Amino acid sequence: MIVDVPETIPRAEELGAVHFVGIGGAALSGLARVMVARGVSVSGSDVKDSAVLASLRQLGIACHVGHRSDLVEGSDTVVVSTAVRDDNVEVARARELGLRVWPRSAAVQSLLLDRTAVVVTGTHGKTTTTSMLTTALIACGAEPSYAIGSTLTATGLNAAAGSGPIFVAEGDESDEAILTYTPAGAVVTNVDADHLDHFGTVDAYVAVFDAFLDRIAPGGFLVCCVDDPGAERLAGLAENQGLRVVGVGQSQKAALRARSAAFVGSSTAYDVWQGSKSLGTVTLQVPGTVSVTNSLAALAAGLELGYGFHELAVGLAAFRGSGRRMEFKGRAGQVAVYDSYAHHPVEIAADLQAARAMAQQDKLVVCFQPHLVSRTKTFGERMGAALGAADRVVVMDVYVAREDPDPAVTGGLVAAAVPLSCGHVVYEPDRDRAVQRVLDFAGPGDLVLTMGAGDVTDLADAIAAKLGERSA
Repeated sequence: MIVDVPETIPRAEELGAVHFVGIGGAALSGLARVMVARGVSVSGSDVKDSAVLASLRQLGIACHVGHRSDLVEGSDTVVVSTAVRDDNVEVARARELGLRVWPRSAAVQSLLLDRTAVVVTGTHGKTTTTSMLTTALIACGAEPSYAIGSTLTATGLNAAAGSGPIFVAEGDESDEAILTYTPAGAVVTNVDADHLDHFGTVDAYVAVFDAFLDRIAPGGFLVCCVDDPGAERLAGLAENQGLRVVGVGQSQKAALRARSAAFVGSSTAYDVWQGSKSLGTVTLQVPGTVSVTNSLAALAAGLELGYGFHELAVGLAAFRGSGRRMEFKGRAGQVAVYDSYAHHPVEIAADLQAARAMAQQDKLVVCFQPHLVSRTKTFGERMGAALGAADRVVVMDVYVAREDPDPAVTGGLVAAAVPLSCGHVVYEPDRDRAVQRVLDFAGPGDLVLTMGAGDVTDLADAIAAKLGERSA
């Protein structure tokens, strides 16, 4: 459901009783957690019960299973998930009663209003970068509030209300949510092409990031990863608008630059230079070139917020990832199993580069599920090309999500585009047979990686369990 952003957004503490429709989702559950910690009366509903609802109930939040019109009675503000259907009875009743009916982005903004807000956005890497910055600030004793689109490994939470003045929020560009926020500073990891089902054209998608610059407070800062052409262009626009811009990357044009990057298994180390000055070394416990760039962006934002390099570096070294971002799921039968949210060709290539560094000379076996019909139609060939970095590939059918199926757009389009250099490629739409195909491909020492933004993540645990049974 698309809900208009209100013209005025008061502080969260001024919203009265807040009811979340779709409270079990990753975004709204986190916001509910932060609001109740700040003294707001919170309730919610979702279509089914879950561990998320159970955890919210432990905080005193009334979480209902199923949607009923009477659930909004007694509320003052109703926050609606984008996944909620247009005919939802709670939303209809809230409008009849004249209640505030808000999208997620307005609820986020209400929490940011009296904080030093930093919004992290970009086509790729925003969840990891937000998580890195949050972890680094926690290590500095900043006690930040945060809202992330995934679970932070360090805390086991996707959002929390800290006692400090800083609020770090992941900003979603896919539905233009970032145009609701008014941060003191921002990070843009990159500007590529995505979500064309919503925007229609690449130019329309890019225009959202341009407009986002106007939302940053006057005199605020913008960190851009200038190795990316789209972010580099945005940095130039921001400078012309008087923002304090910090370009990060591994190229000479970066103001904060990574040099001498070394990758050993799942560990990464690099030296940081600020112009001609060496700041020191950053060591990460996550692999890949993209981890270098993301951590540099987090480091630059931490420096802009007034924290020291060495304290921030300690925090970055403590970062152990976030849910579904090259997440280790287990090891069985001498096979390591990981899960990745990657669903865009650029993300697929980046995560396979990291996985290859971990697998080294052993086989890299990938089970990939394309996400969305529109995305597969647009990027299917590039997805297949990126998957060529693996040794064995199983491609599942398209995870349809919010669109209608198209018989002409299947995972077969992706599988057909995987280069011949890849040892074996199969298109397998049946979930159980896809698991068996992975098991047939994987041997001792190999690395298995499930990839995609849909329910392929459930297969990672199934594969690990089957590997354990096979080796018993």
